[in-house]
Amino acid sequence: MKAAVIYQVGSMPQYAEIAEPVVQQENNVLVKVRAVAIKHLDRAVASGKHYSSGQTSGARIVGGDGIGVLPDGQRIYGFGVGGTLAEQAIFLKSWSTPVPDGLDDITAAALPNAVMGSAMALLFRAQLQHGETVLINGATGFTGKMAIQLARHYGAGKIIVTGRNQETLNSLTELGADQLISLNENDEAIVSQLKAIHAVTPIHVVIDYLWGHSAQLILSALKGSGTFSPRTRYVSIGAMSGDIIQLSSQILRSIDLQLSGSGLGSWTKDEIGLLFREILPEIFQLAAAGKLKVEVITVSLKDIEQLWETDPGNGKRLVVSI
Repeated sequence: MKAAVIYQVGSMPQYAEIAEPVVQQENNVLVKVRAVAIKHLDRAVASGKHYSSGQTSGARIVGGDGIGVLPDGQRIYGFGVGGTLAEQAIFLKSWSTPVPDGLDDITAAALPNAVMGSAMALLFRAQLQHGETVLINGATGFTGKMAIQLARHYGAGKIIVTGRNQETLNSLTELGADQLISLNENDEAIVSQLKAIHAVTPIHVVIDYLWGHSAQLILSALKGSGTFSPRTRYVSIGAMSGDIIQLSSQILRSIDLQLSGSGLGSWTKDEIGLLFREILPEIFQLAAAGKLKVEVITVSLKDIEQLWETDPGNGKRLVVSI
């Protein structure tokens, strides 16, 4: 079968012939793959730079999830075992969920990673309550855009967003953002805006896709003055602006701060179970009903070598049609 294969860590995937996968465990199922989204996570895992990278030598198929068709014709979304960017793949039965008839393969493939990168943080780490104020740091990417829509869906009262791409940032009000902060401004201006917002409508939840310097600015803006402060749940999801920050102990002592992360390894088995039984099915239905805005660029598997590093830009997702 044809697949996107890497032969050594850090190399570009190649469109190559490789043996068909064989089901070896009861919790596995063979599917014909229809569509796979290419995400920052996939690139990081393939390069060996992600903490979940695992295998570092030998030929392997890239891609961690996708849309496939079971032998009985049922379409499902699932996590793969041994890679998914191929004509056939093995999915985990327990980490899969049906795709409704009204949702196309490409959109269905684009959604789940963004849902995991937003809904899991909002519901489980932040435990968002109705009417609370949410700050999304780095909202101009595909997952950030999904976080805006889901924060609104889950009852956020006010949504503040940050980003560097001014054109995309300006468009986020259409998705439900109430206030925009450009990270192109100087540090003093950014902190001043955040402090002004926090003084009037306390920031209850921070969903952070950037970390790095912008995280330091946000945390400094939240710093208290010795009076009672609202509880803020700060959830780190990505580190597009750097993996290390400096954090003053005065910030931790001056505010009621919960600092946590949301990603592979931090979720419990029960939370993963809810993702596949309840969260993804609900989001798939919202998308099928046209209630979520999802922008994608579709490419072919045979072009994987030329398109692997492509950045669609403007918060779009690259999806491989197979």
